[in-house]
Amino acid sequence: MIAAAPPSMPFPENPERRAAITRDICNATGLDEAVLERLVRRFYTTARQDEVIGQLFDHVEDWENHIANITAFWSSVALMTGRYHGQPLAAHTPLPLEPAHFARWLMLFEQTARTVCTREGADYLMEKARRIASSLEIGTAVSRGRLPARTRARA
Repeated sequence: MIAAAPPSMPFPENPERRAAITRDICNATGLDEAVLERLVRRFYTTARQDEVIGQLFDHVEDWENHIANITAFWSSVALMTGRYHGQPLAAHTPLPLEPAHFARWLMLFEQTARTVCTREGADYLMEKARRIASSLEIGTAVSRGRLPARTRARA
């Protein structure tokens, strides 16, 4: 079982507690920093060549920095390390993202996760990835003054 931080404190300030949570997640999923970096590198190798989302990455000039930044993001999201300090929505808002881009990203990310990670690790990452994609899709749509169709249908 993966130890979780209390809901009111998703990233514990206690370094020992954070390390224990990270260790529990690593043990339960097989994920660690090296696996996450392999996943990110392999995903972007595929995504950059993809006919649907490849052009979205044309603006990236420093790929090593981008890989390090996205690995830190997944380290924070999946392993609760607190290494990432960026603003994902702000980074995605300028991009011409449409619902098809999010669906394709999820499909490619899942294919990569299932190749690179253990079953438990891939399942764990995909649960997080689906939430992130949904949040970014809604956030980018709202920033443009519109809501995605599936959000309007729920209202």
